[in-house]
Amino acid sequence: MAASQPNILDGYRVLDCSIAMAGPFAAQRLGDLGADVIKIEPIGGEWQRQKPAGNARGKRINVSFLSLNRNKRSLAIDLKSPQGKAVLLDLVRSADVFLQNYRPGVAARLGVDYETLKAINPKLIYVSVSGYGETGPYAKSPGQDLLLQAMSGAMLSVGREGEAPSPAGQYLVDAVTAYTAFEGVLGALLHRERTGVGQRVDVNMLDSIVAMQMQEISVHTVGHVPQTRLHEPHAHPYIRAPYGVFKTQDSFIALSSPPLALLAQIVDVPELAQMDEETAVWNRRDEIFSITQARLLLKPTAVWLEAFRAVDIWCGPVYSYADVVADPQVRHNGTIIEYDHPTEGRVRTPGFPIRFEQTPSTLRRGAPLTGEHSREILAELGYDDTAIDALFASGSIVEESTLSERTP
Repeated sequence: MAASQPNILDGYRVLDCSIAMAGPFAAQRLGDLGADVIKIEPIGGEWQRQKPAGNARGKRINVSFLSLNRNKRSLAIDLKSPQGKAVLLDLVRSADVFLQNYRPGVAARLGVDYETLKAINPKLIYVSVSGYGETGPYAKSPGQDLLLQAMSGAMLSVGREGEAPSPAGQYLVDAVTAYTAFEGVLGALLHRERTGVGQRVDVNMLDSIVAMQMQEISVHTVGHVPQTRLHEPHAHPYIRAPYGVFKTQDSFIALSSPPLALLAQIVDVPELAQMDEETAVWNRRDEIFSITQARLLLKPTAVWLEAFRAVDIWCGPVYSYADVVADPQVRHNGTIIEYDHPTEGRVRTPGFPIRFEQTPSTLRRGAPLTGEHSREILAELGYDDTAIDALFASGSIVEESTLSERTP
């Protein structure tokens, strides 16, 4: 899995002190572009190693950790010990980016706050990821994905009026925050290339998910159009009918705002063609949804897809994850990458989604075991064998080998 071509971030070092999803995902994207990402883990390993989503446990690395930590090396270190803290500060001197998502106050207690690290390395890009911001009334509240989805306003844009709001079926806020942090790092690095000056970058989950709804919230704040759910499960409060997912005879189909006259022709409901197009698609959305739904129940999805596509009505199947990975366009794009992991075997997982002509992303290694590269990293810092052995003997550093049996 070694890279043969140059990467955009070759030569940059990232210290990833984050846990869970948003921070590790952002750091992984930096690693995909060639950065040397060193995952700083506690002696027992990052929390995510023990808490897999969907209880998807691997052989020695569970799927959650595996999916968020490729292209990283692991240094397992006790930051509460003087020896471990000294090693981290040595790493900071050669680092370009320090990424953390500690709870407010923890970085200062550990002595890894921005002001402390800036004094050691003024060119450092220090990225802090939080739930709601470093200060303010919610600063110490739990920044958990579902809670942020609920606070973002997005839930009340889908589902039926009067029913429980509909959360996203993925860790949406975590992923959006990861992308935001990734962009923040790249912007700060570009600024440093131009000026030679490092800086602190603050990213929080609340601001990230609100900013993602730039258009929707502006329709409310500038256009003064209320966010209103309907009696039918219309898929978006600010898009004309019919717009949503409909049940067919055998599965489901997504339909995106077809002209009523054309829809009437395909589903054989003349009443739709007689409606005033300009007003009905907004004022009679529930009625249009119900009429459309009743007709689509009469035939299988494949029949409807063929009929709609023949007249350029925007439509599509509703995929399962099994359908996604088997889709011919997904296969053509190389969206899902495959590689062999030394402990987990053959791994299939989403790759890096941006294609650079001259400097493509590369897969250099899969997710590491706890402290797998501790000895290697210490040697790069200039520690000799005697000093390294002393650190291991003190318990300040650990290293798990890919060759050893998994501990119970």
